[in-house]
Amino acid sequence: MKIIIAGAGGVGFHLAELLSYENQDIVLIDVNKDVLDYASQHLDVMTILGDASSEEVLDTAGVRGTRLFLAVTTNEHTNLIMAQMAKKMGAKQVIARVSKSEYLNEMWLSYFRRTGVDSLISPRKLAAEEIRRLVRQCSFTDVLEFEEGKVVIVGFTLDEHSPLLGKPLRDITHSGFYKGHYRPIAILRGNRTIIPHGDTILRFNDHVYFISPREELDSLAAQVGRKQVEVKRIMIVGGSGLGYETAKLLEKDYQVTLVERSKERCRLLSELLHETLIIHGDASDIDLLREEGLENMEVFIAVTPNSETNIITSLMAKNYGVAKTIARVENKEYTYISQNIGVDTLINVKLIAANNIFRYVRKGRVEALTTLHGVEAEVIEFVVEKDNRLTKRKLRDLHLPQKALIGGVVRGDQTFIPDGNFQLQVGDRVIVFAMPEAIPTIEKIFR
Repeated sequence: MKIIIAGAGGVGFHLAELLSYENQDIVLIDVNKDVLDYASQHLDVMTILGDASSEEVLDTAGVRGTRLFLAVTTNEHTNLIMAQMAKKMGAKQVIARVSKSEYLNEMWLSYFRRTGVDSLISPRKLAAEEIRRLVRQCSFTDVLEFEEGKVVIVGFTLDEHSPLLGKPLRDITHSGFYKGHYRPIAILRGNRTIIPHGDTILRFNDHVYFISPREELDSLAAQVGRKQVEVKRIMIVGGSGLGYETAKLLEKDYQVTLVERSKERCRLLSELLHETLIIHGDASDIDLLREEGLENMEVFIAVTPNSETNIITSLMAKNYGVAKTIARVENKEYTYISQNIGVDTLINVKLIAANNIFRYVRKGRVEALTTLHGVEAEVIEFVVEKDNRLTKRKLRDLHLPQKALIGGVVRGDQTFIPDGNFQLQVGDRVIVFAMPEAIPTIEKIFR
């Protein structure tokens, strides 16, 4: 598949990195020679130095007939222009990155589709929505929703008090623990990803991912020993775009305090946010944070532009008894150590955006795709579109790859956590967890 990426910054580089593992034909365009040189040294991609809003540059990149064009620079107006040009020049599908969340309203989406832009993506909005999910399910460190929340994947780290420690999953199953309502789909042990089987024994500090219907999450939390926390008060440090978007999503349901160091930005936030308490101050000033009620907060969210500041302030908040801490990071490597660093959840805006775009590359009808922090695997939602061997055999007889499993199925209003006797039907939405080496086989099965 020919894919052109305009913008070799954070989102563009992460996308190129993901796609390079897929043996795709990738062209990366940017006006910055340094970022292109870095990309060419680390990735198997073709690079072009130039402005992708130039017809000559797009022609050189081979835009005519290209399968997918991604405009992901940090300038949304440039992205929209590039995407429209690429479409007119023959690109089959174009996606543009935007900053303004209002562009995601149906009126604007409809307008941009008419001008040739097939899809818009806002990394900031996606990250804010992920933070809201984490706040709503405060017992877990990861919360990923499928099918409008009907099915949820949650993650948590096993502490020394967990009732799951030292037991093979088979014994836990036979004791009636699962009762068919939820199941583990992945274990992150250090840097190693494990697909759990009956003889897998859970250990201290394992980070375990479960898939569950939404209505079973409270039961799951109780079974695995996760303390339920009622969230009322939230402190956000960092009033940039992500801080604003997060406060806007949370302020109607919670008491939100936002701390921002720029006085001018505080004035603007006060005009935009009507239910949020805006505090002018430095996020690293722990005395200020305590004066503003840090010790009474249930959730602490650090989204300043500085990753280290976010991590350190979150650790301080944890030390003062805050139940849930969420820190924004820019360094991808940080996201792989979230379960060991002491912060409940680390989020990377660029990775969230890249994962969201990545589903357009998958074969078969893919409704959603995501990755789990630090896990070298994908969670893909496929739709069963026709009668074939998928619908004519039980799951145990489909001979799925060892490094893949079907975690959940949504059929109309019903949600299933299937066992080996389950049989798929046309129209089913199937959530599959797969390691990279198993994905080509899974795609063939669902194509």
